Amino acid sequence: MDAVFRALADPSRRRLLDSLNARNGQTLRELCAGLDMTRQAVSKHLAVLEAADLVTTVRRGREKLHHLNAAPVNAIADRWISRYDRQRAEVLADLRAALEGAPVDAPTFVYTTYIDTSPERLWAALTEPAFTRRYWGGLALESDWRVGSPVLVQDAPGEEFRDLGQRVLVAEPYRRLSYSWHGFQPEHAAHFGWSEEELAARLGERRSKVTFEIEPHGVAVRLTVIHDGFSPGSEMHRAISGQLDGSGGWPELLAGLKTLLETGRPLPEP
Repeated sequence: MDAVFRALADPSRRRLLDSLNARNGQTLRELCAGLDMTRQAVSKHLAVLEAADLVTTVRRGREKLHHLNAAPVNAIADRWISRYDRQRAEVLADLRAALEGAPVDAPTFVYTTYIDTSPERLWAALTEPAFTRRYWGGLALESDWRVGSPVLVQDAPGEEFRDLGQRVLVAEPYRRLSYSWHGFQPEHAAHFGWSEEELAARLGERRSKVTFEIEPHGVAVRLTVIHDGFSPGSEMHRAISGQLDGSGGWPELLAGLKTLLETGRPLPEP
């Protein structure tokens, strides 16, 4: 956390984070365009933010895109804000955004974490039903992990695997995995307390996709999760980000994955 607070202490670096918060996934050129700083100065500030894991980068062809990384901020919130207080803080933040007329854009979720494991074992944890059940809250995922194949979901042992429309998009063992994400289901209405009208609006959201990028990091592994393709103002984005009541989202799920691989035990039930 010392590196995080040192990175946040500089107003220029906070301006860079504000720029990414307004529009995630920018190139160095795009970040420079909105700031009264030289390209070299922006690069140096980005290096500090990357060292603190506040910014993570993703290659798209020849471009290097910069994204906010939620992991360090989430760790700070977990340390000083209880789950109950966090929900109140989120309500106030949502109210402020509504009153100030913040622009609605198609959001992207990016999260980077480091796990003391091997790429092969991490791949198994992402693709094998016996593994996924231990940190997905009892859910098992099953597929042959070939491009175009379905990714089936089993809610509990002994139940039928369901096809929720998820399809494998990329499968490069031990390096990269991507698949389309399911939409909301009728059972989500009861879970989140939605009316029939609210559920109908959620069902109209376009289908998103999740990508797992696996990179060796010394004797450990760097895992970057990129979830994008949402509708503007997407409720699914809020759910996978852990911003809906009763949903820990990717931050909680990835913490469970890391704990399982490093200790052999899943996180305790909340």
